Amino acid sequence: MTRRLTQLFIGLFLYGIGIALIVRGAIGVAPWDVLAQGIAAQTGLRFGLVTILVSAVVLLLWIPIRQKLGIGTVLNALLVGPSADVGLLVIPEGLDLWVRVLLFTAGLVLIAVATGLYIGAHFGPGPRDGLMTGLHQRTGWRIWIVRTGLEVIVLSIGWVLGGNVGVGTVLFAVLIGPLCHITIPFFAITRPAPTTPGIDEPAERIR
Repeated sequence: MTRRLTQLFIGLFLYGIGIALIVRGAIGVAPWDVLAQGIAAQTGLRFGLVTILVSAVVLLLWIPIRQKLGIGTVLNALLVGPSADVGLLVIPEGLDLWVRVLLFTAGLVLIAVATGLYIGAHFGPGPRDGLMTGLHQRTGWRIWIVRTGLEVIVLSIGWVLGGNVGVGTVLFAVLIGPLCHITIPFFAITRPAPTTPGIDEPAERIR
């Protein structure tokens, strides 16, 4: 249990730092972060606080689709935003393009590693991924259709509000899946089989 909790907290902290690296890379951010940037730009709120508020709204959407919270879900909603703010305070803005490309690359890899860490701890999916899997279960639509639909919606809203859409947004969408395909099994902690025969716990996916 100690190892799992440690891995969970480290993964969530690194996830926020990875987001900060990509934001400071300024060549485009992930769709949900485009939304957070747009809301922050319009309200003057800190990026991390907006991330928490968006997570809270997403968790409210879990209610009608009957998704169940895990401790990892709640901690994801509460900790990723503040850790992103820490990264944004430390990493300067307005860097040369080649430095920003390096920041983006480091952030992408770090988010993949962080995803493997926190999902591998088996404490529940993040708010956004739980919404995706819950909608899949309730509607019967394929996962890729649900995920693509959600991300197109939040990306469009974030872009209209002033979020940073660019080549990095496309690269994130294309590369994060294959990278997490490597890191999630690598960091997965093996748990004892369920005590009740024939009952398997639900699979957990990325943030």
